[in-house]
Amino acid sequence: MNILGIETSCDETAAAVVADGSRVLSNCVYSQIQSHQPYGGVVPELASRQHVEVLPRILDQAVTQAGLDWTALDAIAVTQGPGLASSLLVGLSAAQSLALRLRRPLHAVNHVEAHLYSLFLPDSPTSTRVPALEAPRLVLMVSGGHTALVRLEHVGRYQWLGQSLDDAAGEALDKGANLMHLGYPGGPAIEQAAESGDPEILSFPRISIRASYRTAGGLDPDLCFSFSGLKTSLLYTLRRRPELLENGNLKDVAASYQEAVFDALLDRVERALDKAPYRSFGCVGGVARNQRLRARLEETARRHGLALHLAPMAYCTDNAAMVAGLAGAAGGPPPADPAALDVEPALRLASRPIS
Repeated sequence: MNILGIETSCDETAAAVVADGSRVLSNCVYSQIQSHQPYGGVVPELASRQHVEVLPRILDQAVTQAGLDWTALDAIAVTQGPGLASSLLVGLSAAQSLALRLRRPLHAVNHVEAHLYSLFLPDSPTSTRVPALEAPRLVLMVSGGHTALVRLEHVGRYQWLGQSLDDAAGEALDKGANLMHLGYPGGPAIEQAAESGDPEILSFPRISIRASYRTAGGLDPDLCFSFSGLKTSLLYTLRRRPELLENGNLKDVAASYQEAVFDALLDRVERALDKAPYRSFGCVGGVARNQRLRARLEETARRHGLALHLAPMAYCTDNAAMVAGLAGAAGGPPPADPAALDVEPALRLASRPIS
């Protein structure tokens, strides 16, 4: 089954064709980074306007690179949420039009679930080998918009264990880079600056969540994240010691700040692994591209005797291959009525009934 996936939840315009849930025939992504760089972050109106301009071309590229005709597509899949409402609407409108015109089923995909599914995509476009992740699996999702711990039984069956109570880890890195005048996007900029830095030069606070605190969803505070205090600490440190912004010192600031973010992530992972048994451990999302984080995840998995599965580099950041792949997987989202679908900017991850 050939499924065309469409992803426009934020500032990447993406389309891909995936066969049988895992064979990636094409994966086309247009990044808007240069457009948003002058503003230090994503401007929603600008993002949606560029999606409108670029998406038709990206769709054509995806189908052409897959070596298919439009009539060879068996279904359409699109990100319904969570994300920016105006951006999601561009992708959904295109998907609805295609589904009706081609008379193909339309699958509405949860963006967070699609990231989790990226663990099941092959490492390279030429490979058909699907990673074997033994269940139950603990998955750390870490990106610009989401930071969470999820227990993954199989596709469609999840338990949301913990999440960020304020900034996501990727957002904390972006804001930290902005304070250090490193530019946007902040995660890669901090990673590059930190490569030659000493992470022990500065001491930043780690997560501090009172044991009595309970989130609205009744999540375990031991498995939740908080990065607002870390960001504030960096702000006041740089105000108090402006000399740290000089080139010779900046690498140490970047390394220390990055390490504090990763310490917070790994602390929660360790707690989750201590609370319940798992057979494997995974990490998905844009921040999972960071080489320092990947090395630390490997150390953690090795220490616990777990198989580690990291999302392939091509599928860490937003893409449509994970959207199309999930729609074609056993246990993936069923077809929906195109005319009844609407975007859901705050869509939550939920398990589907076992059919």
